[in-house]
Amino acid sequence: MPEETLERQPAGTDRGSGRAPEPGPEAAATAVPARSLWSDAWRELRRNPVFLVSALLIAFLVLIAVWPQLIASGNPLQCDLSKSQQGSGPGHPFGYDTQGCDVYTRTVHGARASLTVGVCATLGAALLGGLLGGLAGYFGRWGDALLSRTADIFFGIPVVLGGLVLLSVVTSSTVWPVVGFIVLLGWPQVSRIARGAVITAKENDYVQAARALGASNTRLLLRHVAPGAVAPVIVVATIALGTYISLEATLSYLGVGLRPPTVSWGIDISHAAPQIRNAPHMLLWPAGALSITVLAFIMLGDAVRDALDPKLR
Repeated sequence: MPEETLERQPAGTDRGSGRAPEPGPEAAATAVPARSLWSDAWRELRRNPVFLVSALLIAFLVLIAVWPQLIASGNPLQCDLSKSQQGSGPGHPFGYDTQGCDVYTRTVHGARASLTVGVCATLGAALLGGLLGGLAGYFGRWGDALLSRTADIFFGIPVVLGGLVLLSVVTSSTVWPVVGFIVLLGWPQVSRIARGAVITAKENDYVQAARALGASNTRLLLRHVAPGAVAPVIVVATIALGTYISLEATLSYLGVGLRPPTVSWGIDISHAAPQIRNAPHMLLWPAGALSITVLAFIMLGDAVRDALDPKLR
């Protein structure tokens, strides 16, 4: 009787069916989780020294804006004319301004007004521009045309000239008129970015599949289109924040932005400019703080842009 020959089975297969066995719990536990755009971006940001430096600097600026007494215990409005334009001394490393106010204390307290204007104006412009641009890009038709023509009108308004005209009639010394003006002229840029991102996102296959399954416009916008279109808006808003802080200082320097008794870097620069030859320290310290702040937000925006745009990696 001839011996029965056994077919050689591949390792790890079922002899009865010849199919590979189903992966067990151990294999499922070792599966690599799917990575999203945001997880990839966060991993890139953590390894970017530009992001780390700018984030630490911005965190310090936010800390002293919320709690300036942490490093400057004096009163920025308390002045002594007998010390007018004096240089640095014990306890007063930045010297005194024309009114005899401590420049160091005013520079530290000036961060609050500048950051408040920048953050509030950025949030307002991003929300308004993102909402209008997103709706126009998704629905199109006459709403899209109306938004585009309205944005063209606002793009034609010179920023500084518009501020001189609109803010010159405002008598309030708070930050809100300046915030409102910046939002008024800043939302068109965000709306165009949001419109283009939504037009691109709504053509993706998964959005078309959700629409074919009967998803409503609200669900499509919130669950499928918005997550893919929000990244460009975040990048533009982050970069624009530093620009808005610089714009507030420019308007305050021209006398139509923030007004005394508000403590602002732009106000201090305006008061120190005529005395730059006699007392340059009055100008250098608030101008240096303003430049460092704007640079930090621009660097942060560049790092976020590089992390959220796969084409730039």
